[in-house]
Amino acid sequence: MTNWAQDAIFYHIYPLGLCGAPQRNSFDQPAEPRLAQLTQWIEHMQTLGVTALYLGPLFESSTHGYDTADYYRVDRRLGDNQTLADLVAALHAANIRVILDGVFHHVGRDFWAFRDLQAHGASSAYRDWFAGVDFGRRSPSGDAFAYDGWHGHYDLIKLNLQHPGVREHLFGAVEQWITQFGIDGLRLDVAEELDPQFLRELAAHCRRLQPDFWLLGEAIHGDYRRLAGPGLLDSVTDYECYKGLYSAHNDNNYFEIAYSLDRQFGPHGIYRELPLYTFADNHDVNRIASTLHNPAQLYPLHALLFTMPGVPSIYYGSEWGLDGKKHGDSDWPLRPHLSTPDLSSSAPHPDLPPAIARLAQVRHMSSALRRGTYQQLFVGPELLAFARRYAEEHVVVVVNAAATATSVTVPVSAPDGATFVDLLNPGYQTIAHGGRLTIDPVPSCWARVLAQH
Repeated sequence: MTNWAQDAIFYHIYPLGLCGAPQRNSFDQPAEPRLAQLTQWIEHMQTLGVTALYLGPLFESSTHGYDTADYYRVDRRLGDNQTLADLVAALHAANIRVILDGVFHHVGRDFWAFRDLQAHGASSAYRDWFAGVDFGRRSPSGDAFAYDGWHGHYDLIKLNLQHPGVREHLFGAVEQWITQFGIDGLRLDVAEELDPQFLRELAAHCRRLQPDFWLLGEAIHGDYRRLAGPGLLDSVTDYECYKGLYSAHNDNNYFEIAYSLDRQFGPHGIYRELPLYTFADNHDVNRIASTLHNPAQLYPLHALLFTMPGVPSIYYGSEWGLDGKKHGDSDWPLRPHLSTPDLSSSAPHPDLPPAIARLAQVRHMSSALRRGTYQQLFVGPELLAFARRYAEEHVVVVVNAAATATSVTVPVSAPDGATFVDLLNPGYQTIAHGGRLTIDPVPSCWARVLAQH
């Protein structure tokens, strides 16, 4: 299993949106190197404490990037292959690793092999590349044959991943991405619907090429252990805690997120060995500032995100508290064009980026926060305390979502007189006595991160 990501803080960019690309690819225009704009974001990422970038889909596609037309060519709306190679080199020079979207479950209707199937019908050499091809009936899109689409979306044609030619084509693309662009990993789209045997073969292929290559799977439902573990993926999107992060705040119910954290990472947690990918929002869900009822709770929410187990990620623009809601069936409102990373003059929450940067700094300082065990110490409707331990390091985190400051006394495995110093708010310390630690005050809508000295 690859370990570098356990120490990483991710930034997530949806490049077709951020770079202001046309929403539909005409396929007849010259390459426009919009992707080069992202070099302007490197300093901002560094200021936030980011050490890894997840770049959403950027290979040739018809519309949103998940309807691939060519796995071997960067989308002309974003540039060409050299544009991407230059960007990755610039990010690596800034000590920022890069993972890309691997969309292997389905392709778009402009995918070259599907075009061949349309043109040559049953005699196409690629008829078996796609799932459910049936020349006894027509597709909802008017083709002379039916096929399987992703969840009834027939502009997303399901690949037959059992076919040796399909695997050879996809694995060859990954090899090109590693050798030509120097990427550090992949986020696998709809991984929960990919055959685990395909995932095993893909993982082995990637690690033969690059031993520390990191594989993240998108999973919304089910047991993450089906996808991640020895010989499989390194991590999975933690949608359970994504939901818990916002609804625990909206419902004044920290018991919800506390239950998930204990179930996943506590002494008997089922994912204690998995560094799950944690997030407050992404390109598929409403932005966190549009989801939270109380904007002040953006601060305790991010305090939890950066101190709970997992690999934290920030979705571009959300560090400024940008709004964004789906509109009907369209996800484009979640994926806006931003011409500059500096939104300090117009952002709804200009104080949020410095707070996130401080949380990131504390996380980088603490092996316990990045890799430690998790033990719940106290939970109330708007107050959660837990311990993180790694080797000799012992950290107690207290997060307060209430509108007023509060105090709490928690059990602590430390000798009498042990001093705990606040890494997040310098100048505060408290002392253990009788197996207890009193933290007073815990600031409103904020946190304390107390390291034993």
